[in-house]
Amino acid sequence: MKAAIAFALLTAATVGPAAAQWQRGDQDEAYQGRRDGALMSLRAIENGIVPRMKVRGADYIGAEFDGSTGRYRLKFVRSGAVIWVDVDGRSGAIVAHAGD
Repeated sequence: MKAAIAFALLTAATVGPAAAQWQRGDQDEAYQGRRDGALMSLRAIENGIVPRMKVRGADYIGAEFDGSTGRYRLKFVRSGAVIWVDVDGRSGAIVAHAGD
């Protein structure tokens, strides 16, 4: 039993920093893209998308950035179902929609 707990703690200590590093890389890319003028700010993208989804009865959960595609994924929930809206970080255009 003690060995299983020790293994779980060791695994969590090893995986946690790697996951945080991955997220940090995407955050850095979003920051750099915004600073260089290549990407719209997340706030500007949210201002264009969130009100439209709110009218449709969806509550905004949050967003994440994918540095490899330059897209933001905005997440919403409506009636217990999660909705993903992928938005091009350069233009603010919706490029994919799932879960609705």
